[in-house]
Amino acid sequence: MTPPTQPPPNHDRGLEYDLATLHRRRFLGLFTAAGLAAVAGCTTDDSTPTSTPTSTPTSTPSATTDASTAVDEIPQETGGPYPGDGSNGPNVLTQSGIVRSDITKSFGSASGVAAGVPLTVELTVVDADQDKALEGAAVYLWHCDAQGRYSLYSDGVTNENYLRGVQAADGSGKVTFKTIFPAAYMGRWPHIHFEVYASAAEATKAGQITRTSQLALPKDVCSTVYATDGYDGSAQNLSQTSLENDNVFGDDDGVHQLATVTGDVSSGYVATLTVGV
Repeated sequence: MTPPTQPPPNHDRGLEYDLATLHRRRFLGLFTAAGLAAVAGCTTDDSTPTSTPTSTPTSTPSATTDASTAVDEIPQETGGPYPGDGSNGPNVLTQSGIVRSDITKSFGSASGVAAGVPLTVELTVVDADQDKALEGAAVYLWHCDAQGRYSLYSDGVTNENYLRGVQAADGSGKVTFKTIFPAAYMGRWPHIHFEVYASAAEATKAGQITRTSQLALPKDVCSTVYATDGYDGSAQNLSQTSLENDNVFGDDDGVHQLATVTGDVSSGYVATLTVGV
């Protein structure tokens, strides 16, 4: 089978490219995380993972004074040409059903299900200046499927909206998504996109983005996953790039965006990353 080549060559050419082509959200890094903490309100749904570990929310997040636990701001990155946030074509954020934890299935009038090795993504959103969890902040997360296709955009899945969802952070600043391991498509290191918003209400009106970034996946785990059925071509694509040379992660070798991943193919993986904003 031909290795996945979606998206086309202009995918993820960098923030400068997207600044010139996407007309709505710009100069996002000028907004501080203090704006997040000032926004009240949190939208949740009843869809939660049933077989993945979760943390007990902390009711009152507090600042940490230990310098060894200081959090760096996660780098600002491009959302790519397929964000689905209304800035480049389709807008999934304003659709009923987008706030959910399990993003493996399409919602609304769509019915597709993304097949692949199970992956739970746990992001902890933190005020990097004050080093405290940002309860109520929201994350919109999306990525390609096992064939390298993006729902809403790629041939064969333009009528699907799977592998996209919004979650509001709990008292520990954590959001959890149940999904599948994404493919490696030509020219990019395996990754997951996300946008941080002040609240779920802000996210679901496709409002002001606080931070846009990407999560990188470790090579050893990728190699193991891509040896399984359903990821045709991903192993070849992975061998032709590197985290250090990736046009998004290469600036700092992905040091602030490389997730910690545990688990195995049979039981699924858990990817964790602290997101300083």
